[in-house]
Parts: sequence; C-alpha cells; structure tokens
Amino acid sequence: DPDTYAVPASFAAALHAAGAGPYAVDALIRGEAKTGFVAVRPPGHHAERHQAMGFCLFNNIAVTASYLRREGHRVAIVDWDVHHGNGTQNSFWLEPDVLYVSLHEFPFYPGTGWLTETGVGEGAGATVNIPLPGGTSSDDYLAAFARIVVPVVRQFAPDWILVSAGYDAHVSDPLGGLCLESSDYRTMAGALVKIVPPQRIVAFLEGGYDLDALATSSQATVEGVLNGAQQFPWPSVIDGSAARIIDLVVEGVGRYWDLD
Repeated sequence: DPDTYAVPASFAAALHAAGAGPYAVDALIRGEAKTGFVAVRPPGHHAERHQAMGFCLFNNIAVTASYLRREGHRVAIVDWDVHHGNGTQNSFWLEPDVLYVSLHEFPFYPGTGWLTETGVGEGAGATVNIPLPGGTSSDDYLAAFARIVVPVVRQFAPDWILVSAGYDAHVSDPLGGLCLESSDYRTMAGALVKIVPPQRIVAFLEGGYDLDALATSSQATVEGVLNGAQQFPWPSVIDGSAARIIDLVVEGVGRYWDLD
C-alpha cells in the first residue's frame, strides 16, 4: 500500500522478523532467557494474510501465536500500539483460544477497532477493543488497562502472553495523539507478569517513531516484566470522553467477562 514499500533486502528482513518470535519462544522453553523482547523491523500487526500494510510485511505476532496454538497453548495478545492491529484481529477473529485485546487511538489509522468488534462464532468475546480518543491522558489509559485489560486477560487464563509493544502512544511520538510516559509501559508490563511468569511473555516491537521514547519505553517494558508491577493504586478515570468509552467497553465486554 502507499505506506509500505520494499527494497531488495526487505524479504529477508521480514522473514527474520517473523521467525524471531518462535525463536524466542523456543529459547524461553529451553530456559535460555528470563523473558523475550523481539526488537525487529519491519513490525507486523497491520499485515493481513493476503497483503502488507502500514509498514508491516508479515504479521510477526500472529505467526508466533499460531506457532504456540499448534502446540496446544492458550495465547493472550495485548496490543498497546497507538494504532489498532487490524491484521492480528482478523487472524484470530474466529479463534476462542487466542485472546486479542487492543488499546488504541480512535478514530485513527487504520480505521478499525471500534468497541463493537468482539469476534464472531466460537471467537465471540475473544476480541476486546478499547478505542480511546486523541489526547487521552496517561492516567486514563492506565485506568482502562486496569479496569478492562488485566481482568479479561486473567480470566482468559493464558499459557503465554504476547505483547504488540508499539511505543507510538508515547506523549513524545510525532505520529500518535495519546499521552503515555515511558514509565507507564513498566507499569503495564509489570501487571501482566502477575498473570503468567516472565518466561512466558514475549514482547514484539511494533510502532514508535521518537527514538528516545522508543529506547526508554522498551527498557521500561523489560524492567516491568523482570521486576513486577509497582505497588501503588491504579489511577481512576478523569477525562470525560475517555470515561464514556471505557464505560461502553465494560458494558459490551461484560457479556463475556466479569468486569465488576
């Protein structure tokens, strides 16, 4: 598409990126690492089965989730990139044993990820979208994470958690419109490690276009997984527009998960 171009070396790079996740999984199973952070380019969560899209050639995290499902594992994918991962959602739209949860700016590229998109058939409820308005504060974002993401992932009881770790929701990012700080990624990653152990978490680098924010946020993510969540109360929702969206998501998702 107009956003996604290739040069002669792109195919080899994309193959390495797509294979890095299964490689990380195998290393963790063998006990060769404490956790996994797949620092690759190109990213993946926009790529569909039939086409490249949004800087993504192959859907790296979907490849790894499928690799784990082949071995009988339940997989939760948490996507905190500022953009909705349309390709990942579509890969598991009918799949009850792969949970896809995305927090993203909306309306925004690629135009998908509204709160009514929850999966169909046996996959109904296994897709959870939290479409936040531009300008959403760090506190409101973390409140959504605490109120929706953490309880849904915990109830799903995954064997593995894969994170689409985009950092374009950072306040310094030139493309996104959300307001996260680097330390917020430490907090979110630390919350996930209370659901599965560190050696069952793999984070995949997605978007992120401010190099300093990319570096500090990546480091914070790994620190959060290895050191656990900070012990302080999660923030309450402050902004009115974000609060309304969060309430609507809770109402819709409440058909499938206990969010009281």
